[in-house]
Amino acid sequence: MALSNSSWRQPQPSFFLVGIPGLEESQHWIALPLGVLYFLALVGNVTIIFIIWTDSSLHQPMYLFLAMLAAIDLVLASSTAPKTLTVLLDLAHEIGYIFCLTQMFFIHAFSSMESGILVAMALDRYVAICHPLRHSTILHSGIIGRIGMVVLVRGLVLLTPFPILLQNLVFCRATVISHAYCEHMAVVKLACSETTMNRAYGLSVALLVVGLDVLAIGISYALILQAVLKVPGGEARLKAFSTCGSHVCVILIFYVPGMFSFLTHRFGHHVPHHVHVLLATLYLLVPPALNPLVYGVKTRQIRQRVLRVFYIKASS
Repeated sequence: MALSNSSWRQPQPSFFLVGIPGLEESQHWIALPLGVLYFLALVGNVTIIFIIWTDSSLHQPMYLFLAMLAAIDLVLASSTAPKTLTVLLDLAHEIGYIFCLTQMFFIHAFSSMESGILVAMALDRYVAICHPLRHSTILHSGIIGRIGMVVLVRGLVLLTPFPILLQNLVFCRATVISHAYCEHMAVVKLACSETTMNRAYGLSVALLVVGLDVLAIGISYALILQAVLKVPGGEARLKAFSTCGSHVCVILIFYVPGMFSFLTHRFGHHVPHHVHVLLATLYLLVPPALNPLVYGVKTRQIRQRVLRVFYIKASS
């Protein structure tokens, strides 16, 4: 019989990560493309940060926000991939209690931060298109720093209660997590004590972060669309839309699989569990891997800088 946490402090359990339920015999093959995605995320985001850091001409709002996004993607991918790969390769399934809570906190906190940076990038596009003459005045370095700090603090404050609330739960049965990493709801479902607070807070944070951020991005692009449609000439309109192309791609890459994973986890009872786990894992690795490629292909300054770096190395 499980005792309450107030009368008896249970020893901290360790957890066993299954990987992808139902695909245990073949999941080592899935580790290969996930490893490639992680490698692309590391190389791509480090390259983006290096180029923006070393090229003073790129110290503009759009690229500074892009550097923040790349740094967040590095943490997000590195919080997920190493342990997930060891699980899928059948090297180490067990994960310590504190390490599990730490991984869960980093994954959810930095996902929140990535969403916040996407809002900031939408704001930048709105100011650049709707108020081009005041762009550098409105989004000066001080404001950009404050926006970055607000995004960081929001992620830390909203997600810190996750591990705190989990420490109040009692685990009185096998702590086997049917997942490839320590996902919040997957851990909550293992508890045999009351989890209403955990579930309610997790749902509230998800709806608050995603709801407000998607609303802010939607309003920004509605105003952008309104302003662009007033511009005379098809070529001018096309140029205005093209400046938003990379950001729209990144938004879709981040939110579409994220929303699908969230909805199937809570309401998609008919979705096979291995499909949900696989999509949830890809959701954390695909955006960090593709974001640098999207901006590298669609942003002329970054593309030219990358080509210049590789040309110099090849010549030497």
